[in-house]
Amino acid sequence: MEIASMNNDEKPSNFFTKGLLWFKSSHEKIFAKIVGIAKQLKTIAKDDPRRVIHSLKVGLSLTLVSLFYYFQPLYNSFGVSTMWAIMTVVVVFEFSVGATLGKGLNRGMATLLAGALGVGAHYLASATGKVMEPILLGLFVFLQACALTFIRFFPQVKARYDYGMLIFILTFCLVSISGFRVDEIVDMAHKRISTILMGASVCVIVSIVVCPVWAGEDLHKLVAQNMEKLGKFLEGFGDEIFKSSEDITESKVTKTSLIEYKSVLNSKNTEDTLANFAKWEPGHGQFKYRHPWKQYLKIGGLIRQCACRIDALNAYINSEIKAPEEIREMIKETSMKMSIECGKALKELSKSMRKMNLPISADEHVTNAKNSAKKLNALLKSRINNWEEINLLQVIPLATIASILTDIVNCVEEIGQGVNELASLANFKTTKSCKEIINTNKVMVVEKIELSNNHVVITINEQNMKL
Repeated sequence: MEIASMNNDEKPSNFFTKGLLWFKSSHEKIFAKIVGIAKQLKTIAKDDPRRVIHSLKVGLSLTLVSLFYYFQPLYNSFGVSTMWAIMTVVVVFEFSVGATLGKGLNRGMATLLAGALGVGAHYLASATGKVMEPILLGLFVFLQACALTFIRFFPQVKARYDYGMLIFILTFCLVSISGFRVDEIVDMAHKRISTILMGASVCVIVSIVVCPVWAGEDLHKLVAQNMEKLGKFLEGFGDEIFKSSEDITESKVTKTSLIEYKSVLNSKNTEDTLANFAKWEPGHGQFKYRHPWKQYLKIGGLIRQCACRIDALNAYINSEIKAPEEIREMIKETSMKMSIECGKALKELSKSMRKMNLPISADEHVTNAKNSAKKLNALLKSRINNWEEINLLQVIPLATIASILTDIVNCVEEIGQGVNELASLANFKTTKSCKEIINTNKVMVVEKIELSNNHVVITINEQNMKL
């Protein structure tokens, strides 16, 4: 009996102990999750402080439009329709000015046009009588929904006006169908359209006035940053590829900066989105009205082509190339110079794009890289007869590297031409250093020599040398 009573006393104590331990462990897990979320919030805000400002701007816009609900005179004018202004702020306000302006204009114009057509459709249908009115309204809704939904598949419309098409379909249906049961259709449409336009206007004004985020500037910086990433890789590639086998293991750990280029391969969607938003933005700073945003997409495409070739080169880093030492030493100097000069050219192009200056200094590096490519080609042709006793399978990796580097030189030259076109279209500035380079590369060209009154007349013209 005593043993049984002792066991009964131990059960409640064990249950209490387990419950206490469970509560303690769950409390620690919850606290750990809260700390993890706080760290994540701090990281997101630290990566781009503009995100915090954007959150505050959205809160400010919602507070401003909610005043229509709080103040009785404003509420008496618009009534329950003021909720449409709040809904507009929630769906229209975006991170950048271009995205907000694009959505705001799409929503405003679509609401205005669809509201007017919806009222017209209602009066046209009501004039036919009670029997034909619902049939005509259904026909109008069917036709406009089918037509606009099909138009949305056009790539140009999909890119810029897709949201407007959706709002047009929604507004037309709401106005025309609700008018069948509501007598004061014009007053209802007027209130809804007015509140939606006011909500969109608040979004656009706050987005532009309070710490604006320009999609055009982000696109400009992204393209320049991508060029710089490729330049860093090419500058470091020459030192890495010809390392001895003892240094390969160390380079796997220390040269993490060489993989930054991988983000360039997946940048197309971001560039297309930013370019689309930038077209909606008004002129600001150095980006004037009708800035050549399409040229950025062209340069971005060339950069990705170069990044694809760099990705192929990256496969040879940290891999032991078993080629004869004689051949390695023969192509080492020219290959390293090609890679380094291409890297310097891309970094100079990136620098000039960031500052919006003429990229004259990059032409010299491109010329040096092309000369090195020609020298490497000549070396390979002159020594190819001496490779009869060499295993060709050992030579193929080095020949592949030389071929890819030659393609990269051509890619860098095309990128330079694209940046020069952008500089011409966007009127990049000419710095003092650029003027000095232009002046030092002027040559005197003799146009004609003639005799006049026993004197020799020489006509001379100044021309710029092509760098």
